[in-house]
Amino acid sequence: MKTKLIAIALFSATAVAIAAYPAIEAYDFGKAPAKPLIDIKQQIASQPKVDVVFVLDTTGSMGGMIEAAKEKIWSIASNMASAQPAPEIRIGLVAFRDRGDNFITKVHDLSADMDSMYASLMDYQAAGGGDGPESVNKALDDALNKISWSQEQNTYKVIFLVGDAPPHMDYPNERRFPEIMADAKNRQIIVNTIQCGRDGSTRKSWIDIAQLGAGEYFQVDQTGSALVLGTPFDKKIAHLSKELDDTRLYYGTAQQKEKQRLKLDAAEKLHAGSSVESRARRAEYNLSKSGESNFLGENELIDDVASGRIELDGIDVKSLPSAMQAMAPAEQKLLITEKAEQRKLIRQEIEALSQKRSAYLEQRVKELGSSEDSLDHKIQSAVKDQAAKNGLDYEGSKMRY
Repeated sequence: MKTKLIAIALFSATAVAIAAYPAIEAYDFGKAPAKPLIDIKQQIASQPKVDVVFVLDTTGSMGGMIEAAKEKIWSIASNMASAQPAPEIRIGLVAFRDRGDNFITKVHDLSADMDSMYASLMDYQAAGGGDGPESVNKALDDALNKISWSQEQNTYKVIFLVGDAPPHMDYPNERRFPEIMADAKNRQIIVNTIQCGRDGSTRKSWIDIAQLGAGEYFQVDQTGSALVLGTPFDKKIAHLSKELDDTRLYYGTAQQKEKQRLKLDAAEKLHAGSSVESRARRAEYNLSKSGESNFLGENELIDDVASGRIELDGIDVKSLPSAMQAMAPAEQKLLITEKAEQRKLIRQEIEALSQKRSAYLEQRVKELGSSEDSLDHKIQSAVKDQAAKNGLDYEGSKMRY
């Protein structure tokens, strides 16, 4: 039985961890695995990667698009996660306005921790602007040079520039997009552009940027042309997603625990402040192989013990969650067993409801007619074509909404 459990763990690799949920009650917590486990770092290094940065205009006219981004970022991530093999996904954000506004750019670096990125996105409200060109050049330059892009060869690296106003070409001491796009091309970072609205000068600039950035140009309406659809299953999925989050326990140093606390705070913020539909989309992403790194984060105790990557007896007591430190070893093992079983059952329920949700949405999209003009479809069509060069196959994958 023990060898069988280890074999299951070895062949259930995910973006960051081995997603193994065998019958944990059969796991012998007191003994080391019978043979060495896969080197997780080596496994992750061989996995295809997706680094995507959204460069988003947050001036006053972009309110509808910003709200669409808050609703759709999880389904966009789920679509990216649907490739074979499942990639490791990191997402970043550069929000921009213009000189004279309360900020010019704000950079949120690439991370597999989408919860924390989303918690930052939740704070953005459209404001400022209104005077024509914006600081597009500065935003693109920051996206290139203030983001920790992967240096690995098997990485699809892409920027989506989203906005409705052209770049200032009159600011002194600022690099302009032809030079920035040349750098992006040399670093194999593709730049796609999504124009909101129909301003003629923006269209020209966005087409030029996409051509120089080896990307594609798309035009959507001012609110983003996103398919923001709800289902009868969203509320229950959102509730179960919160219960699933509550099964997480973290261990490590004081510094690691502080990082974990910030991640948990971000999850609490989105449960309290984002829509039911958005939380249902997040649940679907977290259950994907790519999304498990967002759900688990680093040093998640239940998964690490259940998969055999660590031995509970080998963890310093001070590194354990505070609630477990005073427990006897038998109580600790019982708690982990119970949490793991609870997690397995919640996941199964979410998966069953998600299948019903997907079928419902597929029917709704058919009733609405063609979805090819939607933001969702346009982004995924670009990803499908461009990521193939990095070994990612999206043939046969269904659109997630």
